[in-house]
Amino acid sequence: MKYIGKYHIRGLLGRGGMGKIFKVEHPLIGKNFALKLLDPDPLLVSLMGWDKISEMFKTEALTMAGLRHPNIVEILDYGESDDKPYYLMEYYVNNLGVMIGETFRTEQASRIIKIEKAIRYTLQTLNGLDCMHQAGIIHRDIKPHNLLVTDYDTIKICDFGLSKLRGEKFEGPPSLKFGSAWYAPPEQEDNPASVDFSADLYAVGITLYRMLTGVLPEDGYLPLSGFNADLDETWDDFISKAIAPRPAKRYLTAAEMLADLKRLQATWDAQKEQICRLPEFKKTDNAGSATVRMTPRSTPVKVNPRHAKEFFALDDLWRPARFLSNDFKINADETITDWATGLVWQQSGAKFPITWSRAQGYVQELNAAQFAGCSTWRLPTVDELMTLLTELPRGEDYCIEPIFDQRQKWLWSCDRRSFVAAWYVSIDMGYVAWQDITGYYHVRAVRLI
Repeated sequence: MKYIGKYHIRGLLGRGGMGKIFKVEHPLIGKNFALKLLDPDPLLVSLMGWDKISEMFKTEALTMAGLRHPNIVEILDYGESDDKPYYLMEYYVNNLGVMIGETFRTEQASRIIKIEKAIRYTLQTLNGLDCMHQAGIIHRDIKPHNLLVTDYDTIKICDFGLSKLRGEKFEGPPSLKFGSAWYAPPEQEDNPASVDFSADLYAVGITLYRMLTGVLPEDGYLPLSGFNADLDETWDDFISKAIAPRPAKRYLTAAEMLADLKRLQATWDAQKEQICRLPEFKKTDNAGSATVRMTPRSTPVKVNPRHAKEFFALDDLWRPARFLSNDFKINADETITDWATGLVWQQSGAKFPITWSRAQGYVQELNAAQFAGCSTWRLPTVDELMTLLTELPRGEDYCIEPIFDQRQKWLWSCDRRSFVAAWYVSIDMGYVAWQDITGYYHVRAVRLI
């Protein structure tokens, strides 16, 4: 099967109990979309029957199509192919699960997200849920992999396959489990039909805890201060209320939880400002020592994921095993020299996210225009990009003004994973990963001194 309806299949993005999600291409305009096709597991069909599953699938599509919000993924088309229904969605290459490095072994440690980013993602998720809840819809499967992240770093809630309308009666078998065990509240496992809006807010609380700590509260709640001294007991109070075992003790509405998180955000911003006002804090002045200490690999390579951790010298969460002590000097021509590596970087880079193929053209345009008086600009290797990474900020680290443009969060490298995928580096979260070359990331060109 090369087509579903009129859409050309370009790859399988994922599969679940209800069906498969494909990356597809519109035959006329060449734009990529995500297409969900009803193709249920035979066991699910034997438990519920095809008619009931088909009805649930159609309800899912209608539910999503009826919502319009910047933090909810949009349904664009609906149809049938070989008697199987499908619907079309916006296509985004990233999701929060991928960003934190959560695998099918959910209980394993994941990457930590900066406090500001974790707050912003949580606010956006709650805004989307507020819209859903106002429409009487309970999602019932909020988790990192169901939170898409757009090219502009915005959360979009997806996968409404387990959602229900408030008061709707569940007609499936009692043995059927709903939701993801690590993120669903206790009552959802016992009685999926009984859950209310607080079930979604419970999952948001677990997700925020995971973003801030890199772990799940599986063996009891551990205070956040044990993971990050910048997080005090007010954070614990917030998350403890969100993930209370009894629904009545939790936040009852997304709006209520939003209001409390915004107060936490304001307190956190004030705390950072106070730290940076302390007279003891002095910003680092890197004037450049003009001594190159190491020169990273500059030749493009093709690396299989099986060998990538060893080849790039990464830890189990795909972060650098060691961090470099940079020696940056800001130049007057919108470039930055790192005397530690002998590299000159664009201070900014591509203004908007672009595909990997377009990234090649961007560099060619820089050279044709003699950007900063040079025509030797190129896409950096993963090794070169990794020299820009730093450990997560703590305390006074927040006071150091960034010298690079902060819009470029995910940067393409020249290294390939395969014919259709290339490696990139997440600058703000400090990890290496690969992505389909049709994805949209930024570019920051580099050259030797």
